[in-house]
Amino acid sequence: MLPLSTKAIEMLNNLPKNSERIFVFADDMRSNFYLQRKRIARKLGNPRILQIHFHTFRHWKGTMEYHKTHDPWHVKSLLGHKSLKSTEIYINVEQAIFNDADDEFHVKVAANLEEACKLLEVGFEYVTDMDGKKLFRKRK
Repeated sequence: MLPLSTKAIEMLNNLPKNSERIFVFADDMRSNFYLQRKRIARKLGNPRILQIHFHTFRHWKGTMEYHKTHDPWHVKSLLGHKSLKSTEIYINVEQAIFNDADDEFHVKVAANLEEACKLLEVGFEYVTDMDGKKLFRKRK
């Protein structure tokens, strides 16, 4: 489950209520997805597109989130896994995809505690101290 903004919740609450479910026609959406997928695969001449399923997007999100954060506990929480063992697949896939790629980072230097806090708030991770300053990095 992902957190929703108050605006998104408000928009969902303002939808006409004909049923308890928000998306009543889930089967229609699924069949439309499969039809569009087939049309795109035929148009591009790429039959591998037919292998993409809704769950593929979940795997991609888990893999990219692990690549971005390198925090398996975060990915576990994001995807709602009960066990860290379930999250290991995303770690293995990330390592297979990005093993040869050089990691690129944005690097920032914090001279005081206030600057360090601001960097941590926007997703930088602490690396080390050097010459009395703290070095932080974040993946590009």
